[in-house]
Amino acid sequence: MYKKMPCIRVDGEKCENGQHEVIAEIPYALFINGRHAMTAMMSPVQLEDFVTGYLYTEQIIKSVDEIESIRIEKNRLSVITKNLFKVLGPKKTILSGCGGSTSYIDTEKLPKITSDYTIKTAHIRDAAKAVLNSELHVTTGGIHIVALLDKEKILAVSEDIGRHNALDRVIGYGLRNKIDLSRTWVIVSGRISSEMIRKCLIAGIPIIVSRGATTTLAVETADKTGLTVIGFARSSKMVVYTHPHRLEGAGPAAGTSAPK
Repeated sequence: MYKKMPCIRVDGEKCENGQHEVIAEIPYALFINGRHAMTAMMSPVQLEDFVTGYLYTEQIIKSVDEIESIRIEKNRLSVITKNLFKVLGPKKTILSGCGGSTSYIDTEKLPKITSDYTIKTAHIRDAAKAVLNSELHVTTGGIHIVALLDKEKILAVSEDIGRHNALDRVIGYGLRNKIDLSRTWVIVSGRISSEMIRKCLIAGIPIIVSRGATTTLAVETADKTGLTVIGFARSSKMVVYTHPHRLEGAGPAAGTSAPK
């Protein structure tokens, strides 16, 4: 996940040669039925989970059962689907995130979350302590963390240079292990973007929590589609932006009506 690289350490007026732990960033080309689909820059872990989650959240597949095989060869990820003649291609409704831009939003074409799943503030506090301060993050300072949880335990944790990749991984883990994602929630270390909202909607995850901020587009999209968004979850404090009925003990707030 990382390697030590040479550097010059500066401390006030003092300079000395040394080494520092730097997180790995590796290009992986994804091929679907022999055709190049995209190339992702990411960390070299949990690659089968990433492929499964990515194919599902991009609506290239509707079920994990559509995957015949996933082969990993150096910097190439090769997927064979059971229907070799199916026209495959992402069906993006929202484009955003690091280096991206929003081009078109149609919330009517996005799934709506109607789950009655709820969590307690104590669940969020405990998860933030258990998940978001990993040894790898402390060592490198350059990793995003995403965890998939239910009310009793942490189901999966992913660490990656990109928070979207990490989210795809835990979704892929859930799909591969037949977990009912409508009875789960996710907590992330970084900013919640509209793209992460879209991925949660496709997967049917009803709650997303972040230690950090969110964007206006993420909040607006979540409000219209029934997803609960919680930001700045630190210690016992947090900001509930949408659909607070899923946070046990939280009262009503503006802009939180159920999706129609």
